Amino acid sequence: MVKKLLLALFITFNIAYSQNTVGTISITDEVYDGYTLFTVHQKTFLINNCGEIINEWVSNYTPGSSVYLLPNGNLLRPGQLDDGSSDIVIGGAGGIVELYDWNNTLLWSYTYSTGDVRQHHDVYPLPNGNILMLAISVMTETEAIQAGRDPSLLSDNELYSEQILELEPVGTNQANIVWEWNINEHLIQDFDNTKDNFGSVENNPQLLDINYLNNNDPVDNWLHFNSIQYDEQRDQIVISSRKMSEIYIIDHSTTTAEAASNSGGTYGKGGDLLYRWGNPQAYRNGTSADRKLFGQHTPYFIPAGFPNEGSIILFNNGIDRSPSYSQVDIISPPESNLGVYDYTPNTAYLPNTTDYTYDEMPSSGISEFFTSIVSNAQQLPNGNILVCEGREGNFFELNNNDEKVWEYKNPVKSNNGTTTTQGDPAPAASTNLTFRAIKYALDYAAFAGRDVTPNGTLELSPDLTPCNNLSIGDYQQSFASIYPNPSNGIFNINSQFFNFHRKI
Repeated sequence: MVKKLLLALFITFNIAYSQNTVGTISITDEVYDGYTLFTVHQKTFLINNCGEIINEWVSNYTPGSSVYLLPNGNLLRPGQLDDGSSDIVIGGAGGIVELYDWNNTLLWSYTYSTGDVRQHHDVYPLPNGNILMLAISVMTETEAIQAGRDPSLLSDNELYSEQILELEPVGTNQANIVWEWNINEHLIQDFDNTKDNFGSVENNPQLLDINYLNNNDPVDNWLHFNSIQYDEQRDQIVISSRKMSEIYIIDHSTTTAEAASNSGGTYGKGGDLLYRWGNPQAYRNGTSADRKLFGQHTPYFIPAGFPNEGSIILFNNGIDRSPSYSQVDIISPPESNLGVYDYTPNTAYLPNTTDYTYDEMPSSGISEFFTSIVSNAQQLPNGNILVCEGREGNFFELNNNDEKVWEYKNPVKSNNGTTTTQGDPAPAASTNLTFRAIKYALDYAAFAGRDVTPNGTLELSPDLTPCNNLSIGDYQQSFASIYPNPSNGIFNINSQFFNFHRKI
């Protein structure tokens, strides 16, 4: 009885709640045990679930924009060139691709930035050691009009075409371009029958309507591709177009010549779109009510062996939607055979509904889960989903019941690389912007034989109470309903209480 009374008194007067403002905010034992990779300003960080640094890399460039840790421990990261070498200036612009080893030694770099071309947003490491690179190439006003663009939709007197190049690294700063695909070779228009690409938009959904703007301004950056992800099983590339609010799938098995045509490759369609989804208005087979995507990011096929394998997961930002809210979606494109997508002419591409959607829409209709730009979602092997709410620099992990089992706030400011002291207000939205976060399993090949001893945290004056509290186990659950954390709904008991309880 005395022990119970002492315990009650201690709980009443001495429990300290975790008031972390940055770093690891909350964590439970359901979190997937792995290391999370992200890049901010000129640094790339690999952290554990407690927010402790496992490794970091430093570049001379801010992100341009994605980052990948390769199985051999090397780091692949595009950087933003600000040397005036290109006239192409957009959000996500890069210009240089770099490869570092585990110890931050620069192994290789490749510059793709001139007056009329520039790498941007994404690269992707292929299994054969080559690298896919997303880039913009400029179409002149004359070229755009010849391709069928309505001249009244050329406010910048030029048009950006998106291209994907496959690079074979050579030496320390060169590359062979061994494969190439360009969207301007897969267009359709019904504006001018005297120009190229004239035909029926609705009857040719494998092509992109050069005059469809999705209610956006007629600027040069009309497509804004923001992601390329490769699926080895299908030998296909999944593309995201933010401006069109669509995802596209193309064949990678083609030659460059076939990629410029509508025949050849494993699927017999050359470089034409094999599949598209998200906004059937873009090919005149739907209305605004049929639109599913709103400025999405990072669609990719979930690998074999994972929950929801073979489906596509993506972060659906919700830009230009009313009310504005973000969500995570999983869809299953209908396949008659692997990589062969069912389609009924003059209809919208299926599916009509998602397999899974996560959002935080309250009854008021106003969601706090909304990030208009960047971001991603990742299916984890244990069934959890990692979410990067990128504009806010907020990462969280969901279990199978859509409960948050881990929350982390990026404490590093993206404009100058400075970091926040624990307890101070977290950086405001966009000042700690994070393009993506990717979690790697502890047994990922990159970590074999490496020193992965934690070395401090990103935030100053860290408080690891949320991680220390994991050892409390059942006590955390028992008291949660009585003493919830008023700031985030997660109950945390500090380690001093745990030590006290063991003594009594």
